[in-house]
Amino acid sequence: MQVIYHKDVPRQPFPGGATYQSLVGDELGSTPVRLGIQVSDPGYETPYHSHPYMEILTIIAGTGEAWGEGLEGLLKLEPGMTVVLPAYQRHAFRVTGTGQLVTHGVHASPERIVEVHKPAPGAV
Repeated sequence: MQVIYHKDVPRQPFPGGATYQSLVGDELGSTPVRLGIQVSDPGYETPYHSHPYMEILTIIAGTGEAWGEGLEGLLKLEPGMTVVLPAYQRHAFRVTGTGQLVTHGVHASPERIVEVHKPAPGAV
């Protein structure tokens, strides 16, 4: 059994005002999944992107909104919800409100792979 203490895991900065902690998984792909916590500051927005595997996001704190393929309009993100994204589904999200958005993400892959796309016509 392995125990990971979040306070001991370094935070990787993301451009635009977010950090990511890889709690399970590493650059060598030594585990069958990747699990991490992303903390995004107010005003942060991800690029329009996809992953070649399923991604599962649980909203822990804060508020945001998501958009992308398979969604009609904006999806409001708030604590107490989990979003399951199939492989290759293009999506993006941004922080709303004045607090940080904290998400717990599972990538169904030994590597964290992000494919950035140009925004879809009519993207929000």
